[in-house]
Amino acid sequence: MQYVTLNTGALMPQLGFGVYQIPEKETAAIVSQAIKTGYRHIDTAQYYRNEVGVGQAVKASGLPREDFFITTKLATSGYGATKTQISLALKKLQTDYIDLMLIHWVVSDYLGTYRALQEAYEAGQLKAIGLSNFNQKQIKEILDRFSVRPAVLQNEMHVFRQQAAMRQFCHDNGIQFESWAPFGEGKKNIFAHPLLTAIGNSYGKTAAQVILRFLLQEDVVAIPKSADSGRMRQNFEIFDFELSSEDMESIRQLDRGRSLFGWNG
Repeated sequence: MQYVTLNTGALMPQLGFGVYQIPEKETAAIVSQAIKTGYRHIDTAQYYRNEVGVGQAVKASGLPREDFFITTKLATSGYGATKTQISLALKKLQTDYIDLMLIHWVVSDYLGTYRALQEAYEAGQLKAIGLSNFNQKQIKEILDRFSVRPAVLQNEMHVFRQQAAMRQFCHDNGIQFESWAPFGEGKKNIFAHPLLTAIGNSYGKTAAQVILRFLLQEDVVAIPKSADSGRMRQNFEIFDFELSSEDMESIRQLDRGRSLFGWNG
């Protein structure tokens, strides 16, 4: 595993396991398989309705809590609702602390929501806090108003939308950039893209492995999801090769600068 160091000083595994669209009844078993594969960074959310299954899998692993990096995301708006949701997330995940909690999208009262996150961070309930699907103007407002800076920004990023300007903004402000939908959810026939498959063939790797390796070499955290144990393992097998500078530049040319899902952030 490779790690990035957050502005809190905490180490965050650069490759995680996402559980978006995994049904609650299947989450514990699938996350348990991911843990057996080697994943220790698990990304869930209030909106996904599967925090309970993540907590069950982590507990059932028998591994120390400190071996894991657990991220969840809030859909609440406002100070009071967020305080309540933080307590509920801790209960569902069966843990005394959460490694990272993000505001999932730009809710109406994101300042009140962030204030609750900051207080929970200062109390030790949250080890890091951050944002998802925010733009630069909104992030600047957070930076100007609060003493605790966001540790992570999780926005859409894949080879067709590489977010160079936003990633530079994050770097300049000490915020770690994290990709959601690193595979673009399979859109634009990404796994059969001729450039990605050709590069993969030269390393004995798949297009999916090339995509993840590209993100890691761009200093981005990625959270691919797969319920299939074989693909889960393939996604994890990206630490034994490195893309050349020429291959990296070729992949950068795939950027189209537009969301595949209608997001502005």
